[in-house]
Amino acid sequence: MPATKIFQGLRVLLVEDEVMISLLFEDMLQEFGCEVVGPACDLKRATDLARGEESIDVAILDVNLGGQVVFPVAEILAKRGVPILFSTGLGVDGLPEAWRGHETVQKPMSMVQLAAALGNVLRDHRQG
Repeated sequence: MPATKIFQGLRVLLVEDEVMISLLFEDMLQEFGCEVVGPACDLKRATDLARGEESIDVAILDVNLGGQVVFPVAEILAKRGVPILFSTGLGVDGLPEAWRGHETVQKPMSMVQLAAALGNVLRDHRQG
């Protein structure tokens, strides 16, 4: 598995509407040493957290929240300079053109896949 020490103490906003997938993300993130912010399972809670939570180091956003797209939340976070990892069952094809430059992780994923995607997001953010 990729080194996960770089994830120690990260505050990760988790937005995911499927309970089992959310629990999977939470378990993996906690094993990496991250602190989970949320999780948010709907657009309203996600928006409230994106606007109101002062310290978010990175966000993992499910693209489809019960038929609503997560991109309004992504816009709030992008304006704040928060790096974003999109999670989707459709891969990069599940993103509109404007968001295709962002890292994605396809659900379901392994710990290795999540660690690699999260590492890419953080590296790109630091270089960008």
